[in-house]
Amino acid sequence: MHKTNTPVEVRYQETDQMGVVYHANYLVWFEIGRTKYIESLGLTYADMEKNNIVSPVVDAQINFKKPVRYGEKAFVETWLDSYDGIRTVYGYDILREDGVMAASGTTKHVIVDKESFRPLALRKAFPEWHQAYLQQVSGEA
Repeated sequence: MHKTNTPVEVRYQETDQMGVVYHANYLVWFEIGRTKYIESLGLTYADMEKNNIVSPVVDAQINFKKPVRYGEKAFVETWLDSYDGIRTVYGYDILREDGVMAASGTTKHVIVDKESFRPLALRKAFPEWHQAYLQQVSGEA
């Protein structure tokens, strides 16, 4: 299974009064990891958006395990969890620099027309993405 491992540096503004990363920032880190994962497959969201198509999050799940603190480094490990031609689910592990798992989760995405928000099938709108994702879920990559 192809995974990317993207470093993130914990910035002061990402922490709360307890000195740990505020929970909503993990979604930002998921996005950073997801973008790098997509780029590692030779694809970009920018190419999709040139066609007036966007990929909203329709579901997000996060499990918090250990805190990450200001001044620490963390890594977002990202992979394609599942894909059915319409819905794409990305998996994530947030690892502290000491290797301890801080959080894990998933985000589910679809693609839609930017103006109407009408759902589209990734397999039809972007056959190159479809093929790349099929290779990932089949383990052929």
